Amino acid sequence: MMRGIRTIQRYIRDAAKSVVRNFSLSLASISCIAITLVVVAFSIIISYNVENFTESIRKDVTMVIFLDKDAKGDDYSRIEAAIRATGNVEKLTFKSKQESAEETAKGNEVFETIINQWTEETNPLLDSFELKVRDVEVIKETAKQIGKIDKVNTVSYGEDMVDQLITIFDVVKKVSIGAVVALIVVTAFLIANTIKLAIYARKREIEIMRLVGASNISIKIPFVIEGLFLGLLGSIIPIVITIYGYTSLYDFFGGKLFSSTLAKLIDPNPFVYLASLLLMVIGILVGMFGSWRAVKKYLKI
Repeated sequence: MMRGIRTIQRYIRDAAKSVVRNFSLSLASISCIAITLVVVAFSIIISYNVENFTESIRKDVTMVIFLDKDAKGDDYSRIEAAIRATGNVEKLTFKSKQESAEETAKGNEVFETIINQWTEETNPLLDSFELKVRDVEVIKETAKQIGKIDKVNTVSYGEDMVDQLITIFDVVKKVSIGAVVALIVVTAFLIANTIKLAIYARKREIEIMRLVGASNISIKIPFVIEGLFLGLLGSIIPIVITIYGYTSLYDFFGGKLFSSTLAKLIDPNPFVYLASLLLMVIGILVGMFGSWRAVKKYLKI
């Protein structure tokens, strides 16, 4: 047990010394990891915020169900039961035409003057139900079902805008995720080639290790640990940029884009720390994989 611990400690010590001893090549690897992880960080931030925007739109979509003018008390109960029977109801509230008139009048003196002259009989607005659906993906089908209910006049939920926004955000999210995956793969191969140069420069050192009876695994492990150090060091700058850059961006925009409640940015805490942890893990794994691949494939150990 103690021997194994000492062996691991020796591997770690040798890997750390190697990073310092081959500083120029190590710096090239660290820079390559850092630059790529900065781009990965941007992609992660965009992807998560787009997902947040999409979710906000989905939660905020309200379907307004206008009733016929001659709809009465019994019709309200029957229509409400029929709407709930669709199975896609998150929240359902009834709004009388008088309540709609009062809401319209608020904050606008012109509207208030006109609406105050209306009576129960002259009020042109319609009684309605406001529905927040459980699943926005099937909102079209839900609207069609509700539109067929007797005494339902019109069903509206801003379908064109909602469908277009969700489609655009879905495309952006998929592109962002694809970019993150592609960058990670490209980084792994770039690091492998960069580390390959470092290993090739130490080919004589490896040959000596072989001559003294070192096993393949004992030769590979220090290089893999060295890749871990390179990945860890390479993730420092992207992590700092992510934490301070995104926090500053969030504060600058006041937590939302375009002054819209739908375009709220993800709160920096704990998002930036989770994103930083992900960047560190990616950097470490990419560095280790690059080192392992370079040793295994290029030097044929």
